Amino acid sequence: MGHWLGPEEATALLLSLRVSVAATLASLPAALLTAYALARWRFPGHGLLNLLVHLPLVLPPVVTGYLLLRTFGTRGPVGSLLQDCCGIVLAFRWTGAALAAAVMAFPLFVRPIRLSMEAVPRHTEESAADLGARPILVFLTVTLPLSLPGVLAGAALGFARAMGEFGATITFVSAIPGETQTLPSAIHVLLQVPGGEPAAIRLVVISIAVSAVAILLAEWFGRAAARRVSGL
Repeated sequence: MGHWLGPEEATALLLSLRVSVAATLASLPAALLTAYALARWRFPGHGLLNLLVHLPLVLPPVVTGYLLLRTFGTRGPVGSLLQDCCGIVLAFRWTGAALAAAVMAFPLFVRPIRLSMEAVPRHTEESAADLGARPILVFLTVTLPLSLPGVLAGAALGFARAMGEFGATITFVSAIPGETQTLPSAIHVLLQVPGGEPAAIRLVVISIAVSAVAILLAEWFGRAAARRVSGL
């Protein structure tokens, strides 16, 4: 990689991978709970939760980034609390980039998982419950295994979306080389620099490759989920 990419390009790529992995690992537990709640529970506020989950898909990314800055910045209510009690600072740090990527990618984590859980026949869960299994055990031994391909599809799409996040990230944490300058922001910077286009093209090729692989994986996992559920 060092022979093909320059040091700054390699740093941006590695940082993007770090941010995307962190965003994926942090998002999956919340995505599982949210998807299950939307798929299996009916409660006041169900529509509101569904709206909030999908809002990042339609909001301008810069708006999401601004809201993150106002909430998790050092003067925001959550950011100041985290700084005072735990010494955690998110604004203008790579952890903030991971947070922005997780928020922007969250709908793509939730949607495939929810669809996969909705496709699981209820009678399989009811049979386990009739045998005395607690709800959490039913989820862990029946619902989750049957919907696992959908979970993996959501993880693949969410990871790719996190790799490509730009607007919310640059608004919340800027594009500090080596700290918050991810792949998309590095491409943006390189296109503003005379002679930077060849390096930008190399990063564009990497971005396209990552996105293509994620789509193919999501499609494969989606078909696997459909085959698994149809066999029940």
